[in-house]
Amino acid sequence: MPSFDTKLDPNIESVGNAVDTTAKEIGTRFDFKGTSAAVEFKKKEKEVIILGDSDFQIDQVRDVLFNKLTKQKVDIRFMDIGKVEKIGGDKVKQVLKIKAGIESELAKKIVKIIKDSKMKVNASIQGEEVRIQGTKRDDLQAAMALLRKEIDDVPLSFDNFRD
Repeated sequence: MPSFDTKLDPNIESVGNAVDTTAKEIGTRFDFKGTSAAVEFKKKEKEVIILGDSDFQIDQVRDVLFNKLTKQKVDIRFMDIGKVEKIGGDKVKQVLKIKAGIESELAKKIVKIIKDSKMKVNASIQGEEVRIQGTKRDDLQAAMALLRKEIDDVPLSFDNFRD
């Protein structure tokens, strides 16, 4: 029975590379000289921390980071942007969490979309991914197209296509 898995799977190495090049650019740019502007990547926690002197500076660093992520072919929809927090004195920080794995709400939404479409495919939640099975390859491809159209706030990937 043909099937495929729907996942939310960012390339963590590319995110790390983008953070490194962002840090280099911050170090060389004139408008960041003498400021506390910085960017850190915590791989285990899957988060990027942006530090700065003001909200405006945080926005500038985030723009540089997003440009570098785009050049590394990482979809910025993987980033869950947190609030800007004061950390003492006049310093501020912002935490960007990297979405990896489909959360239960999104998984339920995917299953509901598949069931409501009346296609001849079945969707089942398996941990942090959703497996979709059908009798025909064309039905599975139609399900992929439907999910791409309906869910545009996160970059879904389709893996393990089996015949």
